[in-house]
Amino acid sequence: MVIGDSVTAVKGVGEKTAESFSRLGIFTVEDLVNYYPRSYVNYSSPKDIADVSCGAREAVFAVINSRVEVKKVRNMTLCSVYAKDFTGTIKLTWFNCPFLRNFFHIGESYVFVGDVTRKNGMLTMTQPEYYVKNKYMELLSVWQPVYSCVKGVTSKTIQKAVKNSEAVIKRMKDFLPEDIRKRNHLMSMSDALMNIHYPANEESLVAAIKRIAFNEFIGFLYNMDRNKESNSVNENHYVVNKDVQVAEFIESLPYKLTGGQKNAVDDVLSDMASDRIMNRLIEGDVGSGKTIVAAIALYAMALSGRQGVLMAPTEVLATQHYNDLVKLFEPYDIKVVLLCGSMTAKEKRLVCSDISEHRADIIIGTHALIQEKVTYDELGLVITDEQHRFGVRQRENLALKGYNPHVMVMSATPIPRTLAIIMYGDLDISVINELPAGRIPIKNCVVDYNYRETAHKFIGSEVKKGHQAYIVCPMVNQNEDMDDVANVIDYADDLKKYYGNEVSVAYLHGKMSGEEKRQILQDFYDGTIDVLVSTTVIEVGINNPNATVMMVENSERFGLAALHQLRGRVGRGSNQSYCIFLSGSKKEEIMDRLNVLAESNDGFYIANEDLKRRGPGDFFGIRQSGEFMFKVGDIYNHADMLRLAQDVYREYKDKLDVGRMGNAMTAQTVL
Repeated sequence: MVIGDSVTAVKGVGEKTAESFSRLGIFTVEDLVNYYPRSYVNYSSPKDIADVSCGAREAVFAVINSRVEVKKVRNMTLCSVYAKDFTGTIKLTWFNCPFLRNFFHIGESYVFVGDVTRKNGMLTMTQPEYYVKNKYMELLSVWQPVYSCVKGVTSKTIQKAVKNSEAVIKRMKDFLPEDIRKRNHLMSMSDALMNIHYPANEESLVAAIKRIAFNEFIGFLYNMDRNKESNSVNENHYVVNKDVQVAEFIESLPYKLTGGQKNAVDDVLSDMASDRIMNRLIEGDVGSGKTIVAAIALYAMALSGRQGVLMAPTEVLATQHYNDLVKLFEPYDIKVVLLCGSMTAKEKRLVCSDISEHRADIIIGTHALIQEKVTYDELGLVITDEQHRFGVRQRENLALKGYNPHVMVMSATPIPRTLAIIMYGDLDISVINELPAGRIPIKNCVVDYNYRETAHKFIGSEVKKGHQAYIVCPMVNQNEDMDDVANVIDYADDLKKYYGNEVSVAYLHGKMSGEEKRQILQDFYDGTIDVLVSTTVIEVGINNPNATVMMVENSERFGLAALHQLRGRVGRGSNQSYCIFLSGSKKEEIMDRLNVLAESNDGFYIANEDLKRRGPGDFFGIRQSGEFMFKVGDIYNHADMLRLAQDVYREYKDKLDVGRMGNAMTAQTVL
């Protein structure tokens, strides 16, 4: 068996399992060994029931002291039983495990392991693991990987498959020479892969994560270098000189641009009038007004007779951009079209016809705009979000069609300047460092779950004033393994009962159809929905000036950057806005981290504080939003690895063959 073989070459993986693996993006042995655990479980000595902490994973040794009760709840079977030790009693609950009715018997002793919560005054474990005592003692101090799964594939299935691939991992060549590894205290690649799947201890896991993060950063720097080289030789075929008309357009806007916006516009117009193509990052905090800068660039390109594209990370945001730009450009005879994946085949054909025949001047959509078979007529400008960075491959795809457009990247992700210089080294940078006039600073509070009803009353009072609110939950549906984590559907149902007919409540999540999402957001914008319960699908760019409250449930489950983005959905009008970060845990370190948000509304301050508090060696922090380009690497938690990767790449880039540095696992060295 070799790294490039089909995953069916792995012992125990048949055609049926391989089909299920394919839904996880696992097709080869290489895909399998690079499919990393999402978390780890380790086993500690059992505690007395009286000593367990709510919100923590605990182990207790207890005696069954009731019969197993089985009942139906919605579409699930709920099994519950009580167990006790000499210090107290705990309720144990499982979903869809009816066989337990005949498994547990009064008087039997087990070690139960799971997350502890308190419900109706009773300590509770939901979906706990259970072991006889001697088997449990064998597990003490063992780290078990937990993988994200789909139907037909369990975490145990992936564990076994990875175990059966050990021989391939051990034979894997390392692109990084041993002397460089030793000098920088980096694990070998084969050891890193073994330890990220089966860490011997916390120290070896940290070392494995460091090495894989380093690889990802090296691959990123290589691709960025290629992008920069490509830009330096690309002549500007779409020269734009429309300063007078653009100045008149800006003068006609119903508001004045800020100094930062004016500077960014000047930079963009200067780039597009030069002899080289533009490749510029517009960096600004949430709500700083980056979109109008993009609109002005699109307007200038349309006046020049070329087409412009604005790519959004979600259909929801693409639709909002489309509606806003249609209104903005209506007096100027500039046609704006929308192209999204959820549109019918007929609708797509009509839009594609408008694009290819140049009846469309500005095209709004998702990343599919450059992936689908869309033919443009002189595409001169591509504007994209940092979540969909316009990389080398996309530029090459357009170049093959005869395009070499100007590129603008808009980023609201607050990145400390020291890291931004590395992350965006291939781009010219414009910073919008002020908010539009008239914005009132958002008032923030960080509270625990005991404040929930008070928060609901406050939201009700804001609705009575004619305002609206968002409530964000981490999950769409109830999860049997995370019963204490808020989910959108149940939360919205409970809220409807709480408010009755006084408040209109609706929910939104990413699994809904594009049309459903568009309609709900339109209803929210029109004011027919008072409170919108949502997942983070609203995180990027949604704009409703009448919304004055953002409440985030289980805030501890989000990174500070994601929470700051969510906060940016309010404070967009002239009314005082509020943000309530509700934590499902009272742990001091969690509340301390969240309080960074209560101290400031400045995204760049938050980013720097987050980096300081985590420290470059904190490898277990929550991943930040928008860093989809790395599986393991996190520019905050692994800032030292990012800097090291930059140093190594600068010194050895001419000697490293990184042609396959997509994941940097199988690259070869000629050092």
